[in-house]
Amino acid sequence: MFAAGVDAGTQSIKVVVYDSDEKRIVASSSSPLSLIEGDDGLREQKAEWWLDAVRSCFSALSDDVKKAIRVISVSGQQHGFVPLSDNGEVLYNVKLWCDTSTALECKEIESSLGGREAVAEKLGNPILPGYTASKIRWLYKNHRELYEKMAYVLLPHDYLNFYLSGEIVMEQGDASGTGIMNVFTGTWDADAAEAVAPALMQKLPSISSKPGIIGRIKKETAAELGLSGDVQIASGGGDNMMSAIGTGAVEDGNVTMSLGTSGTLFSSVSHPFHDKALRLASFCSSAGAWLPLLCTMNCTVASETLRKLFEKDVKAFDAEAEEAGAGAGGLIMLPFFNGERVPDYPHGEGVLLGMHQANVTEGNIARATLEGVTYEFLLGLNAFRENGIDVKTLNLTGGGAKSKVWRQLVADMTGCPVRVPVIKEAAAFGAALHGYWCLTGGDISEIAKEHIQYDESAEAFPRDDDKAVYENGYKRWLSYSEALKPIFS
Repeated sequence: MFAAGVDAGTQSIKVVVYDSDEKRIVASSSSPLSLIEGDDGLREQKAEWWLDAVRSCFSALSDDVKKAIRVISVSGQQHGFVPLSDNGEVLYNVKLWCDTSTALECKEIESSLGGREAVAEKLGNPILPGYTASKIRWLYKNHRELYEKMAYVLLPHDYLNFYLSGEIVMEQGDASGTGIMNVFTGTWDADAAEAVAPALMQKLPSISSKPGIIGRIKKETAAELGLSGDVQIASGGGDNMMSAIGTGAVEDGNVTMSLGTSGTLFSSVSHPFHDKALRLASFCSSAGAWLPLLCTMNCTVASETLRKLFEKDVKAFDAEAEEAGAGAGGLIMLPFFNGERVPDYPHGEGVLLGMHQANVTEGNIARATLEGVTYEFLLGLNAFRENGIDVKTLNLTGGGAKSKVWRQLVADMTGCPVRVPVIKEAAAFGAALHGYWCLTGGDISEIAKEHIQYDESAEAFPRDDDKAVYENGYKRWLSYSEALKPIFS
């Protein structure tokens, strides 16, 4: 059976077509996306760009492949806000997960609900910059006429589901990242909705509590994309939820680290989860469980920024970082180029510390960048362990997982063996597996074991040689980060 996974990311739309009988990707395509940026943290896209990119992706597939597709599932960048009118018009640019321009609105919502701790205790999560709730409030405050015209609040993957099927519905995984849903009950919270904007509850779609098929592809969309009119549309989910499926993080304690534009660390657990220290997001999964997650807003964006500065290709950048060795000569990088979510620094900036005449080299800076990003993951990994999640193996995905030096650094710093799935497009592949599961049924953990393979040549195992260096570096990283809190918060 052919199942298509559509991944709507920040930089591109990707489509993979998976043959569940042959257990292989039979076709794939991608189309780039632009980004609207502002100095105040604004990060937006236009929803029509996504539709153009989806059309482009399917036009690149052969007719034989397209006619064999039986189900489509969509993975979408989390937290984005698509305001939709009752006639299907997108009323404003889509504010994305990485948009930090609504930090003030986050504080307003939390204040009206009794403060951050009270909000987190009630809903399972605080209202962080980037979450959907603050974006909705921003629209209400700045474009009241558009808010009044808005009939539905959709997330990016919901909007693509609407384009494909005409159905308006959310599922628990992606909805749990809005800041309006109670993750313990799986329902919208009326108090939170009222704190965001008046009459918001009337504009929130119903939440589907179980993954499944939401409908059949619209005739006009099928014709436009060259697909059969019998294609089923699965509920899909957020990119992290689909990446969890695509990397096998669908059982308790199975942990995935995603080294993408942003960085994520997540694990499936079968019970409601809440980190009282608020380091980990308490999301629901798209597989009927919960997905505690650390999200950093800066991962390969940090390494790419420095690589371009040095005018090095990836291979040369990695070689210099490897030669520099553990500890980067004493340099410490705080990689908060886009602001940050954990630590909660909406006004964060990239900072290089510990410089003296002897250690300011390109190699040390390259190494400090990779280490600084990985220290953020260590913050999350320690939170997992403190909350009783037994972390034994890390599944690495994302662009950074291609780096041999970064894989070894992760293994050494965390003390965990590292493995990399053979299929690299975790979110798109996870969406395809999700669609296959929704259409055929069965146990998602057994499906993952059957269909996910790991690249033995990319494995990395922890070494004790540099353990003390990283323990000291992590303490310094935490100290520097805490010292700059008054400026970055």
